[in-house]
Amino acid sequence: MNQSRFSWFNATSLTFGFAFLYLPMLILVIYSFNESRLVTVWAGFSTKWYGKLLQNDAFLDAAWVTLNVGIWSSTIATVLGTMAAYVMVRSGRFLGRELFSGMIYAPLVMPEVITGLALLLFFLAIGLDRGMVTIILAHTTFSMCYVSVVVTSRLITFDQSLEDAALDLGCTPFDAFRSVTLPIIAPAVISGWLLAFTLSLDDLVIASFTSGPSSTTLPIKVYSAVRMGVSPEINALSTLMIGVVTAGVVAFSLASRKIMINRKSDF
Repeated sequence: MNQSRFSWFNATSLTFGFAFLYLPMLILVIYSFNESRLVTVWAGFSTKWYGKLLQNDAFLDAAWVTLNVGIWSSTIATVLGTMAAYVMVRSGRFLGRELFSGMIYAPLVMPEVITGLALLLFFLAIGLDRGMVTIILAHTTFSMCYVSVVVTSRLITFDQSLEDAALDLGCTPFDAFRSVTLPIIAPAVISGWLLAFTLSLDDLVIASFTSGPSSTTLPIKVYSAVRMGVSPEINALSTLMIGVVTAGVVAFSLASRKIMINRKSDF
């Protein structure tokens, strides 16, 4: 039996890999507590930039728009992506299946510039003014495919006999899905929602095509501010975003672990 052994090469590779990924974030977090307005000169510890950030109405309005867009688009994308995954796995072969599958997975490989431009032309063609609604529709379009991929991978390994047993006991197909299938695939559905929400928070290119003057998202606002020079307020804002994402990942991990423990105890 082969056993993994410690080696300096593995340790060095791991160290450089983690440093490459997380050292820039660590530096950003440290300098968010910098007293000086110069982001490259350390002048002492201070939290004043967090206070000024909370008084910056432009950033707060952009954060509110981003949060609303993320919640709505990820929720709609999760519903549609789960339905699409269920159809792909359970419906077998049907007329137009290849076209349906291609349309679902096309945004995965489509350049964001092309997607954003196509959506912009579509909204202009139907006379829909750009604003929060257009951003939500755009984010739903490209994030739905990610949800579908995550849920499909779980449905493939799902024991369909459990659902068949519920049908034999008198459940309707909807009741069997709601009572049996959905609770089992819930971790995958939640993962898809979190992935869609993260993609929405991070999107810049597509939002820049579909946003309007009154619906500026946080990535667009940060990008515009950075072009004028990096401010410590941006470091503070980025640190808060890192903290929110980290808290969400930890909470989901703990919840998933609790679900698995409860499921094992049931057996």
